[in-house]
Amino acid sequence: MPRQPAPAPRARSPTPPRPSSPPPKPKPLPYNPRRRTPAGSVLEPLTQDEVHFYHTRLGTGTRRLAKRKRSPSFEPPSSQPPQKRSRDTGLVVDHYNARPEVGIEQRRESRIIGLRNFNNWIKSVLITRFAHPVLSKSAVTDGGGGRGGRGGLRGKVLDLGCGKGGDLNKWSKARIKEYVALDIASISVDQARTRWESLSRSTRFEASFAALDCYTEPLTRGIPPAKLAQPFDVVSMQFCMHYAFESVAKVRCMLLNVTRWLRPGGVFVGTIPNAEQLLMRLDQVPADSELSFGNSVYSIKFESREPRPLYGHRYSFFLQDAVEDVPEYVVHWEPFVQIAAEYGLHPIYKKEFHDVFEEFQEHSEFKPLLQRMNVIDSNGETEMDEFQWEAANIYIAFAMTKR
Repeated sequence: MPRQPAPAPRARSPTPPRPSSPPPKPKPLPYNPRRRTPAGSVLEPLTQDEVHFYHTRLGTGTRRLAKRKRSPSFEPPSSQPPQKRSRDTGLVVDHYNARPEVGIEQRRESRIIGLRNFNNWIKSVLITRFAHPVLSKSAVTDGGGGRGGRGGLRGKVLDLGCGKGGDLNKWSKARIKEYVALDIASISVDQARTRWESLSRSTRFEASFAALDCYTEPLTRGIPPAKLAQPFDVVSMQFCMHYAFESVAKVRCMLLNVTRWLRPGGVFVGTIPNAEQLLMRLDQVPADSELSFGNSVYSIKFESREPRPLYGHRYSFFLQDAVEDVPEYVVHWEPFVQIAAEYGLHPIYKKEFHDVFEEFQEHSEFKPLLQRMNVIDSNGETEMDEFQWEAANIYIAFAMTKR
C-alpha cells in the first residue's frame, strides 16, 4: 500500500467570537480511510479437482460454491473440522502406532529379514531408476554448496505414508534438498522424525513431518503453504496406497494430493499388492474351505468370494514380524490407471517383484547392491526361503509420470 501522506499541521484556534455571534460550522474532514489488514486475498475460481473434492468430501452445502476466498496465510489443522474415520482406518492407525520401533540388531533377527532386505532392494531400484533422473533436473537446489564437500543437493520429495522413516537413507543417498513426509499414524511420524534427526549432519537434508490422513484431507491441512509453494519432483507411496481403495472418494483425494503439487515431468513411484495374484489365489481356494491362503510367513483372508468391486474389495493381511491381520483393499490396476489419467498421471513402469529382480539382478549398479543390502552374501546365498520368496510376489512396483 502507498505510504499515507503526513497529516497537515493543525491550525491555531481562531479568536472566540462575540457572545452574540453564532459559532462557526466545523469544516468536514477529508475522506482518508486507512486499511487495517493487508490486501492479499483474492477470489479465484475452483479447479475441477477442487470442485470434485468439495462435492464428495465436505458435504452438499459446498455444491453451491462457485468461488471461494483464498487466504494467503496457513490455517492450522485445528481450525478445520476433522474428517470422520472409518472403522478400518482406525484399525490401521492403532496397529501401526502400537508397533514398536526396534534397533538394527533386532531387525536383523527378524524371521523375515531376507524378505525385508529384498523389499528394500526393490524400492532402491525403483527410486534409483525412476526418481534419480527427475531429481537431477530439479529446480530445487542448495546453490551447489553441498554437504561435506560432496556436491550440491537437488530435488524435492513428498513421501505419503512414510511410516517410521524406513526410506530416509535411500533419499539421503539420492542427495535430495528437501523432504516432506506424512503418515496417518502420529507415533510413526514421531519415530520417523527421530530417525531423521539421527542422520549425520553431512548426509541430512531439510525435512518436515506431519500426521495426516492423505486419503480424506488435503495436504494443506498439515503442510504450511511455504512448503508447498515449490512443486515436488517425486511423490513416493511405499506399501500403503492400497489403504485408499476403501472407496473411490479416498482414491480421488489421494490422487489429488499426489498430483496437485507434483511438477510436470515429475514422477510418482510406489509399491502395491498384486491384484492378479490375490484374485488368482482366491479362485484356487476350494469351495468348501475358508477363503484364505498363504504360508508360515504371510496369510490373506477374504470375507467373500463375490462380489469383487473396484473399490472396497476387502481382505485381512498378516505378515510375520510386520502386520497383524490389518484390513486392506484390492487395487485393480487397469481401473486405477484410468482414474489416474484424469489427474494427469500416466504409467511408465509396472512389474511384479519377481520380474523386477529378473530385470535388474545382473545390472552393473544393482547387482552389487544386492550384496550391500544383504539380499545375498558373497557366495550368492540368501536368507530368503521359499515362503518369503512367495510372499514377495504379492506386490508390484510401479512408476507414473505427470504430463
